[in-house]
Amino acid sequence: MQLLTPDLGLLIWTLLAFVVVLFILGKFAWPAIVKGLNDREHNIAESIASAEKIKLEMAQLKNDNELLLTKAREERALMLKEAKETKDKMIHDAKDEAKAAAAKIIADAQASINHQKMAALTEIKNQVGKLVIEVSEKVLRKELSNKTEQEGYIKQLAEEAKLN
Repeated sequence: MQLLTPDLGLLIWTLLAFVVVLFILGKFAWPAIVKGLNDREHNIAESIASAEKIKLEMAQLKNDNELLLTKAREERALMLKEAKETKDKMIHDAKDEAKAAAAKIIADAQASINHQKMAALTEIKNQVGKLVIEVSEKVLRKELSNKTEQEGYIKQLAEEAKLN
């Protein structure tokens, strides 16, 4: 039963040892432990704040990247549209130039044809004029007294002229 009811001396010595240990722990250990806990709490708070800050920065970077991608897509679409317009304009200009060149070639060909036609007509007129002069000269040289003979002779000369 002594273990259940300790002596007063044991109780005092136990209390004294407890107070001394409490004093030593309060003087030396608790400040270091509290300081360590405070430092740890501070580090954890800084890490959480840093993580939140990084999270916000990452969200901002993501938004910036999305804006850049959107802008790049818009610029690409604009560049493709401009390239298509330039291509269409170049094709249209080339067609216009080809039409103009074809029209010029046709006009030159028509002018050449007209020139050759006029030269041919002039040549034909000259030959007809020469033939008329020759026929007239032959008719005048042979003065026929008979009109029927004169007409037959003219027909004969015309046939000869056709053969030449």
